[in-house]
Amino acid sequence: MFPKPAAQLAPNTYAYESQPMVKPTGFREYDARWLLGKEINLMGVQWLGMGIGTLVHEMGVRPDIVTGHDFRGYSASVKMALISGMMASGMRVRDIGLALSPMAYFAQFDLDVPCVAMVTASHNDNGWTGVKMGANRPMTFGPDEMTRLKDIVLNAKFKTKEGGSYTFIDDFPARYIADLTNRPKLKRKLRVVAACGNGTAGAFAPKVLEAIGCEVIPLDCDLDHTFPKYNPNPEDMKMLHAMRDAVINAGADVGFGFDGDGDRCGVVDNEGDEIFADKIGVMLARDISALHPGATFVVDVKSTGLFATDPVLIKNKVKADYWKTGHSYMKRRVNESGAMVGFEKSGHFFFNKPFGRGYDDGLISAIAVCDMLDRNPDKSMSDLKNALPKTWSSPTMSPHCDDEKKYGIVDAVVKHFEDAQKKGDKVAGQPIRDLVTVNGVRVTVEDGTWGLVRASSNKPELVVVVESPASEQRMRDMFKAVDGVLRTHPEVGEYNQTI
Repeated sequence: MFPKPAAQLAPNTYAYESQPMVKPTGFREYDARWLLGKEINLMGVQWLGMGIGTLVHEMGVRPDIVTGHDFRGYSASVKMALISGMMASGMRVRDIGLALSPMAYFAQFDLDVPCVAMVTASHNDNGWTGVKMGANRPMTFGPDEMTRLKDIVLNAKFKTKEGGSYTFIDDFPARYIADLTNRPKLKRKLRVVAACGNGTAGAFAPKVLEAIGCEVIPLDCDLDHTFPKYNPNPEDMKMLHAMRDAVINAGADVGFGFDGDGDRCGVVDNEGDEIFADKIGVMLARDISALHPGATFVVDVKSTGLFATDPVLIKNKVKADYWKTGHSYMKRRVNESGAMVGFEKSGHFFFNKPFGRGYDDGLISAIAVCDMLDRNPDKSMSDLKNALPKTWSSPTMSPHCDDEKKYGIVDAVVKHFEDAQKKGDKVAGQPIRDLVTVNGVRVTVEDGTWGLVRASSNKPELVVVVESPASEQRMRDMFKAVDGVLRTHPEVGEYNQTI
């Protein structure tokens, strides 16, 4: 029998060092994230490992699993605790060492292993840890699997099994880099900035971009788990502004910014302007649909409305499928629908055949942008951006809201706008044209201006995005309207950034 984990234990006590601690809110919709030491301890991580193994056996999946860890000062320790739990539950572990999340996903294919457990807190601040998991490549766990895993771990419903083993795969990054770069070199000589925020991608991104024929200007590529300048998050304006300055100073053609575990990519054009990932998605959709007319693209609900209204995409008979935000939701939708690519505003892009294997990889995204520029040798990145219909978009804005409260707040906001639509009330001065409630609420008014509110799946926050095809003022009007609804809930705190 195993003891049930405690939700909270005081550090530097007998209990903390002898009992598992796992805060229930760390089990999120499609992965797991905790503040190490405050919400989970290493014994709790071991319990998580036993839970993963128990669930894999319960699902009837072959008990072979790939694991790796990101470049945080504590991630290797977390991984070894996780491995001990997985081995106790009969899992045969292949450890690829320090890795990007997409490197672990690639290892599932390259090593013919069905399961993955990647230790990473992605772009979260230092202090956070987490695990991205899956048992059916290239998909990762969704709400059903995470709910069952939570039940197993919190109630200590473990089934230990013999047969667990451990194998370290030496020099696996070379296999991953070779897979990405075994292709013709670019014809166009591109100067690119590779910004990594001192995160894990710094060990790999410059090598990959150089190998495909780019001249690389590295920016914060030395690994430093204190993240001394800014958090490696390509949605963070500090990182984007650093990329802008580097691109302008170097006269680069494009700047790429990679997040902490390398599954996302942000882009700055040759004029230093940040291009939000959903607009990059429209540009790539234009480029790819010219080669593959009639292609289907899955798009998350945070993304621009241009996927449905852009005249070039309409001419190329593109099918746009707006879906739930979140890498697990998007990955599953792309694979089940046979879409060519899935685009998420956060910068997760899911390239299916012939470009990828259906998982999110920031380096594949960067290569796709380089290929687009290669196919348009007479156009700059800013030319391609300026060819899109003009819209005014906000960055992703995240007001604090406790994990225990955020979903209830979002339910209340959804009901507010549903009631407003029924009563014919105006939002930002105009009637509601459309509501999408597949993931929070996306309210669109008469002139196409829209605003989104949803719960963050991996942090104690809400997510707010607004866009207008009419004017910057209309975008601001929508933000004022949406924020006004949120301010009726005192549980909603300050934003991380606003327009």
